[in-house]
Amino acid sequence: MSERSALWSRLEALTREAVKFGAVGGAGVVVNFAVFNLVRQLTEVPVVRASIIATVVATGTNYLGYRYFTYRDRDKRGRTKELTLFLLFSALGLVIENGLLYVATYGFHWDSPLQSNIFKFLGIGVATLFRFWSYRTWVFRTLPAREAIETAESFLADGSRRPRSASRK
Repeated sequence: MSERSALWSRLEALTREAVKFGAVGGAGVVVNFAVFNLVRQLTEVPVVRASIIATVVATGTNYLGYRYFTYRDRDKRGRTKELTLFLLFSALGLVIENGLLYVATYGFHWDSPLQSNIFKFLGIGVATLFRFWSYRTWVFRTLPAREAIETAESFLADGSRRPRSASRK
């Protein structure tokens, strides 16, 4: 494979990943805004707390989408570590997302429902860039190439989903 076609192949893979990430993230944004606006309209919970509640609910639904759709082909060993890292980076994303809303609401007193939704949207956008980078880099790691090839070969050879290296013990 030439250097140019290898680069093109990597770009196509990154594009597919970004589209899947965006689909799950888009569903998460819908959940986030729905919960946020419902909490704001039906309760007396302050704006930023309502946003935090909505972000936590959306984070739960997003994990399922990322694990079982976007990154279903990634390393599945160490789910406890994966979930811990996911929650850590999600918490940092929550701070980014809601920090922007906090500054707008309490720093500039922009707290009408429209203004709150605009700044929540901007916060989600900035936090999404951070989440995409952190999830793909630290949480849903790719399998090492040798292991992926062995897994595929063993599957094709005997119909088993167990990698050959695991059966040599």
